[in-house]
Amino acid sequence: MKNSVIIKSFPNGIVLHLDPESDFQDLLLDMAVKFRESRGFFKDARMALSIKGRQLSEEEEKQILTVISENSDLHILCIVSEDEETDKKFVKAISQTDFSENSLTGSEGQFYKGTLKNGQVLETESSIVILGDVYPGSAIISAKDIIVLGGLYGEAYAGGNGSTGHYVAALEMSPEKLKIGDFKYQSKEKARWGIKPKIQPKIAYIKSNKIVMDSLTKELLSDLPG
Repeated sequence: MKNSVIIKSFPNGIVLHLDPESDFQDLLLDMAVKFRESRGFFKDARMALSIKGRQLSEEEEKQILTVISENSDLHILCIVSEDEETDKKFVKAISQTDFSENSLTGSEGQFYKGTLKNGQVLETESSIVILGDVYPGSAIISAKDIIVLGGLYGEAYAGGNGSTGHYVAALEMSPEKLKIGDFKYQSKEKARWGIKPKIQPKIAYIKSNKIVMDSLTKELLSDLPG
């Protein structure tokens, strides 16, 4: 019997390899069996999900998430792009910010998958990771930290809870406006959201009573005040 669904796991996520020629409803049935059988292995882990082998509609993605939810105790945090280059950028940024399973879960933080476009505002009382771009005219407002796994070309406001040590990090940093706590960052150049420069993750944080912007490294993050 041909394996229409193959599940592969890695430290913080799972990859579903779907047979491109099988009927989608048959895939869902096979998937349900596979996740029931592996329920004890995955337990209640929080993971990212990558789906490979075939193009899926948004509705089909929702059906897959429903099958996983009904046949396992897994918590799927986000669906990662099938594009290899995009995945590499996500993995690079996540490794540099040194996320662990418990660092952004529950009340500590949340994930948002999608692109924020002109006029959209996303506001949260926790830290947030954006899996996508933030276009000019849109804004992210967080009481704590902001991480953009994409381009930050709109507005970002972090540290709204009044405590020190918060930051804004992005794969491509070119914000229209940026504020951390009571400090504002004045950009010397316009947002470059239409340009695709070499990826160089950056982080903005408070140092000597002003916002500075540096290349993002684990060493720098470990030195930030808590």
